[in-house]
Amino acid sequence: MAGWDCHAHLFGPYARYPLAAERSYTPPEAPAPAYLALLARLGLSHGVLVHPSACGDDHSLVFDALAAHPQLRGVLVLRPDTLPTLKGLRDKGIRAARFSHRSGAGANFAGSASLDDLLRMAPQLADAGLHAELWTDCKVLPDIADRLRQLPVPVVIDHMGGFDAHAGVDEPGFACLLSLVNAGHAWVKLCAYRNLLPATDLAPCRPFHEALLRANPQRLLWGSDWPHLRVVPSPDAALLLDTFKRWTASPALVEQILVHNPSALYG
Repeated sequence: MAGWDCHAHLFGPYARYPLAAERSYTPPEAPAPAYLALLARLGLSHGVLVHPSACGDDHSLVFDALAAHPQLRGVLVLRPDTLPTLKGLRDKGIRAARFSHRSGAGANFAGSASLDDLLRMAPQLADAGLHAELWTDCKVLPDIADRLRQLPVPVVIDHMGGFDAHAGVDEPGFACLLSLVNAGHAWVKLCAYRNLLPATDLAPCRPFHEALLRANPQRLLWGSDWPHLRVVPSPDAALLLDTFKRWTASPALVEQILVHNPSALYG
């Protein structure tokens, strides 16, 4: 079945696409041919490349990959004045700008864009036909939910909203996420494994997955999160995809999330 992987990153080759001097991590190379091979192994036809903060303001790797491979789409990390204009980015395959608003010390990586950046840029994003992608977590989501509801652009929340797998689906932050999805104010990328690290048994995440399905399956996407930055051992993306399909259970819902939803958002 054709379908979309809605969250992946490319790195290198570093001789051509060096990392930013100021960065929070230094990943191994993960070039475009390796990602295309992964898509083929997964049986998926399309992918969404999320520009990593470690590349700073150099977007050339994403732009070059999109130009060479029209089955891919892109999400850039953008801050005010990063680019002179956002107009024309859709024609290059870009569909969104990514921002971060996370709890805890060192909440945002070097090179990332903030919630304040999103609020300032939202009218520009709307004019350019782009949506916003937000890396956040359930600890801070209730504090910003009203601002997200008022944005003039769709909002896609990464990594299932960074829920606490031990707190249960009734935890206020996750309940807030469900309300945003239920009302159509947010999309969510189903990518459970990062919410359990360093544990590798994904079973505790299943109730959260099923709660999101009940809330609004038309606002859900799936992402591999390849190449699984700073995760040792690295998970097998094929196993993550199989787990998604098993938990979703309904073939019609699997097709909705892998094909129809991302085609509407990124196509």
